[in-house]
Amino acid sequence: MTYDRPLAAVFRQISGGAFPPIVESFERGKTIFFPGDPAERVYVLIKGAVRLSRLYEAGEEITVALLRENSVFGVLSLITGHRSDRFYHAVAFTPVELLSLPIEQVEKALKEDPELSIVMLRGLSSRILQTEMMIETLAHRDMGSRLVSFLLILCRDFGIPGTEG
Repeated sequence: MTYDRPLAAVFRQISGGAFPPIVESFERGKTIFFPGDPAERVYVLIKGAVRLSRLYEAGEEITVALLRENSVFGVLSLITGHRSDRFYHAVAFTPVELLSLPIEQVEKALKEDPELSIVMLRGLSSRILQTEMMIETLAHRDMGSRLVSFLLILCRDFGIPGTEG
């Protein structure tokens, strides 16, 4: 089985019809899950963008990731090896369409299909690299440079090419 196609197609195949994936739509600004919610489903972002953030004790909410189409999220308990509650706040940054499957089903598919595990690792490795780059940007630059870097990241990840640039 090869996974050069969108993850949504892979998720549909994982389900095998036994537990068809659920397609959900969220308007901009709507919460997908809160910190502390039970981690019961894994999500693939089909359309739009999702913001993952953490709320700190001082009341400050910090964005830790902006996810784009074909991103997987809600997988932290798969990585840690034990069921845990949600760690992040996931909010629709734009109108979004998601595909979700029960976490147990995704875990079973990862154990049975090494290629799928590699696809998941690639996605998570990419997310780690993006996080490291963001930390470097925030730690070693003045406010103006950080803003420029963040805008360039947004253009790269979410920009739409046009005839005028």
